[in-house]
This record gives sequence, C-alpha cells and structure tokens, in this order.
Amino acid sequence: MNITVVGTGYVGLVVATCMADMGHTVAGVDSDEGKISALQAGRVPIYEPGLDQLIDRNVREGRLSFSRNVHGALSIARVVFVAVGTPSAADGSADLSGVFQVARDVAANASGPVTVIIKSTVPVGTADGVRAILRAEMKFAFDVVSNPEFLKEGAAIDDFLRPDRIVCGLATDEARKVMEELYAPLVRSGKPIIFMDNRSAELCKYTANAFLATRISFINEIARLCSAVGADVDAVRRGAGTDSRIGLRFFFPGAGYGGSCFPKDVRALQETARAAGVELEVVGAVEHVNERQKGLLAEMVHERFGADLRGLHFAVWGLSFKPETDDMREAPALVVIDRLLEAGATVTAYDPESMHEARRILGDRVQFADRSIEGVTGADALVLVTEWNEFRSPDFSVIKSKMKQPIVFDGRNIWNGGALRELGFEYRCIGRP
Repeated sequence: MNITVVGTGYVGLVVATCMADMGHTVAGVDSDEGKISALQAGRVPIYEPGLDQLIDRNVREGRLSFSRNVHGALSIARVVFVAVGTPSAADGSADLSGVFQVARDVAANASGPVTVIIKSTVPVGTADGVRAILRAEMKFAFDVVSNPEFLKEGAAIDDFLRPDRIVCGLATDEARKVMEELYAPLVRSGKPIIFMDNRSAELCKYTANAFLATRISFINEIARLCSAVGADVDAVRRGAGTDSRIGLRFFFPGAGYGGSCFPKDVRALQETARAAGVELEVVGAVEHVNERQKGLLAEMVHERFGADLRGLHFAVWGLSFKPETDDMREAPALVVIDRLLEAGATVTAYDPESMHEARRILGDRVQFADRSIEGVTGADALVLVTEWNEFRSPDFSVIKSKMKQPIVFDGRNIWNGGALRELGFEYRCIGRP
C-alpha cells in the first residue's frame, strides 16, 4: 500500500518507519528543510532507541523515503497519516492549523480515493473539521479516521509494533476495512482494535494522558504528605499500588512530569471542557500540583542552603523530561536550573542524550560536562532530576572525592540513602524519611 506520512516528528517518524518495516511503501514529508535534509543524509533528528537502524534498513530496501514535496507524495498516496504538531495556543487550546492545512493539501493533490488517518493529538471535533474541508474541496471519495497514538518516548517502536490496543474512530465500513488491513500484523497476539466514532476516539487520547498525569500528581502529593508526617512514600506506594484496582505503573514520586504530551494534553482537555461549559476540577488540580512539583528540588536546596545561593555550585544530572529521549519540552530540570540560577548559584549540567538541546535552550547560562563524573567536580551538591540508567549505580566514593561538599538531592528516589550516609553523604530525597 502507498502511504504518505505528513510530519516527521516523534510520532510521524515512528509511524512512517514502522509502516515501511511492515512492507508498505512509505513517504515521509515535512516542511522543515533541515529535518528532511538530515533524514536524506542518514541522520535521525531525534533520539529514539533503535529508530536509526530501522530507518537505515528500510531506506536501503527502498520502502521508505523522505521529501519536502508534499504535493508529489500526496498524489500517489491511498492512505495519508496526519502527524503534524498541534502545539498549545496561548489559551491552552490546541493549534490545529497544521492539521487543516494537510486536509487542504490532500484535497488539492489526491489522484484517487484517500483514507486520511489523524495521528496527531487533536481535540474533539477535529475529524469533523477535516471532513468538512475534504467534502468542500475533494474530487474523489475519502474517509477520515481518528487513530490516536499511544507511544511512549523511549519505547515508541515497541509500543507501535506491540500495542496494548489500537483505537480507531471512523464512520464507514470501507474505513474499517482499511484499518483492519493496515494493522492486521500488529494484533495477531490478540490485542484489540477498538472501533468507535471519531469524537470518542479523539477524546480517548486526552483521557488516557490526563489519567496518567493524575496518577503522577497524586503520588507526588502523597510524597509531600509523607515528608511532613515522617512516612516513607516507597512503602506507601507499594502498599497501595499492589491493590489490583490501583497498580504500580506511573505511581512513582519525583520532580514532576514534562514532555510534549502530558502538559499539552492536560491543558487542551481543560480547554475542550470549558468550551462545552464543563469545568474539570480534578484535571485542573493535576496541572497545578505538577507545576508546583517541578520546583520541589529547588525548594529542597533552599531549605538546606538558604535563599541566597551566591558562591555555591551545583551539579545537575538529567535534563530530558524522562530517560531514553532527548526531549526537553517542559522538562522539570529547566525549572530547577532556572531557580538555582535566579538565587545566584552556578550550575554544571549533564545528560546522556539531550546536551545539544540543552545548549540550545540554556546557552551560556550554565556549564556543560562531557561526562557525568566531570559535572560533580567542585560541586556543593549533586541534584538528580532524570533517572537515566547510567545514574543508578555510580561510584559514589569517586564522586565524593570530587565534590566540595558531599550533599545529594535525589529527585527520583533511585539511590540507597542508608548506603550513601555510611559513605559520609548528606542524602535528601522525595517523601522518604
């Protein structure tokens, strides 16, 4: 099947590559000249484990190509995946201009019937808007399918090829047949394709992300209470999370969530509700708790060192919003670093994959280390924000010898506080005594 994927960001690039790996002929198109030039030269502009090898293989075997020529790619496509960005507008709503432009491009360039599959995260009613554009401007038959993605950055390929479920919102039997054919190889293990109307499918993604964000903010609230009453949040989460109705996934305290999905989708869901005359009080509280949580590590630093941090130097480990990605959008580390700098401190930062992005965002406001161990040299304290695997078992005896003061702020509770104290560290964490 000839497939065109419009948008080569995290979602579009994974969708295009995995569809090509399943045997389809796929063109990935994007208006970003730098991104397409990099892909044509064999450079992958994002970090996603395993994606570079998969792209290389499918390009070599002729199933996958990249271009800025959206018109040519759409003229031969029978299936078009819409994977363009839907960034937050000033009021929190989703900017759908890119999605609607793809609909106009499809109408202007199609040479036959087309199934338009919306992968972008979009609010309720977007498929109706796309359908209206195609109905007004399209010369051929078409279908519009709402097919939200549930990909985790850092595990996107596995999530696509081994999905928990596939959600498809559509209105015709013909569209259902196309989706069953596209996804048949992925559901042989018995995982379901769930068919529904477009509006319900559009709301599925926001509901899932808002609920996962709620779990994170909830356990972060409990962690603050644990700190206040002398309880251990790790024991509390195990005791509560082993209840089969609750579960332990997405139930870890930390420095708050970030990235391209949860913050944007929580805000967009609230805006969708307000437009319908509904106030989502729980969802609003989730966002409030998360924004406060991002500053918790800085609060802990001030509790230890005072309001004025002039003359103090801090090492910050972990800059991406979570491990296994270079994505720093709304990353908690940015809030922590900003507050340390505002209080007069100096900072040396290190991350295994996002240093290029960090340099773009932070510029010369901070120093950057080439290795994690270099970052702690002369530091008054080490602040862990993102729990990359390489940070889980470092040589703390070496770290202590390089630090000015052996003080650690563990923003993800990944280290053994008792063992660190035996080594002579002052250890501070979230929600544990």
